[in-house]
Amino acid sequence: MIIDLTSLHNNFVSSVDISGQYDIDNSYYANTDIIRLSSIKVEGSISRRENDDFILDDYVKCRISGEMILADSISLEEVNYPFSIKYEDFVSENCRKNENSIDILLFLWENIVLEVPLQFTKVEDLSKFHGDGWKLISEDQLKTRDNPFTDLLKDFEKE
Repeated sequence: MIIDLTSLHNNFVSSVDISGQYDIDNSYYANTDIIRLSSIKVEGSISRRENDDFILDDYVKCRISGEMILADSISLEEVNYPFSIKYEDFVSENCRKNENSIDILLFLWENIVLEVPLQFTKVEDLSKFHGDGWKLISEDQLKTRDNPFTDLLKDFEKE
């Protein structure tokens, strides 16, 4: 989504509103753990502020929220993972200076992909995950006395 910043750069307005609903093309997340991504809700604006070098630069302050569908880390079922990101930063690297415009999907996507968890599960009953000679146990079960691996864990603690 290209936002025109001409009026901001020419000091006709103090900020440009970027609030709205944005759809991110599925080609962005084709090689990630994200199965689907809902429309992204953005509330915020772009203004001009002095950066660390005391030069006026484009500054974005916004809240990004939405919901991504991920594969559960244990059951591999699809689960909803809501996210909300507070974003404040200079965006000069995404700005097309000669064109006085900015593609906000670039910094939206950069921040959304940072919210993808390494592991996410909503499974509470681990008893149905077992097989021939193995079973999935919780962290609490790992610490109890009926854990068959307790003796092995004690050996590791000695080292």
